[in-house]
Amino acid sequence: MRGIDVSYHNGDIDWQAVKDAGIEFVIVRSSYGLQSKDDRFVEYVTGAKAAGLKVGAYHYSYALSVEDAIQEAANCREAIEGVGLSLDLPVFFDMEDADGYKNRNGFSFDPEEITAMCKAFIDNLGLDCGVYASYSWLTDYIDWQSLGCAVWNAQWGPNDDIKGYMWQFTDSLEIDGREFDGNILYWEE
Repeated sequence: MRGIDVSYHNGDIDWQAVKDAGIEFVIVRSSYGLQSKDDRFVEYVTGAKAAGLKVGAYHYSYALSVEDAIQEAANCREAIEGVGLSLDLPVFFDMEDADGYKNRNGFSFDPEEITAMCKAFIDNLGLDCGVYASYSWLTDYIDWQSLGCAVWNAQWGPNDDIKGYMWQFTDSLEIDGREFDGNILYWEE
C-alpha cells in the first residue's frame, strides 16, 4: 500500500486529491515531547478517514530518559483518545534527533538507553505501537529486534536491509503540486 506521513507543517491538505493520487493510508503526527499535541491532528485524521484512507499516528520524541518516554506515551495516548476515532494502523515512536534537541541537551546516545526508552514508550502507550527511525538509527542506536514491534524504516534509496512493516522511501512524493514523505506499507496486522 502507498501512503504519506504528515504533521501541521504540511498545512492545508486536499484529502480527496491525496486519495485520487493512489494513496491508501496516512500516518499523522499526534503529539511531540512531554505535553505538546499536533495542532492539526484531529483535522487530518477526520479528513483522511472521510476520504477513505487508513490512518495511523506517530509521536516525535524529545525524551532524554526512560521517565520522559513514559510521560510522552501518556501525552500521545491523550492526543489519540481526544480524536474519538479509532486508528487503523499502529502508532509509531520517533526517537531520532532531527532538530538536534537531544544533542544540545547532553543526551548520551547510548543504544541500551535508547532501546529502553523505546520499550518504555511502547509498554506504556497501551495501543498497537512500533518504532520509526532512519536506517542508521535502526542499525546503530535501536535494538529493534528485541522490541518485537512494527518497524518503520526511513531509508531513501534501496531498502534491502530492514524491510520492516513500513518503508519511508522519499521526502519528495508529489501530490497535487505539493511534496510529501512517501511510504510503502508491506503488510497489515
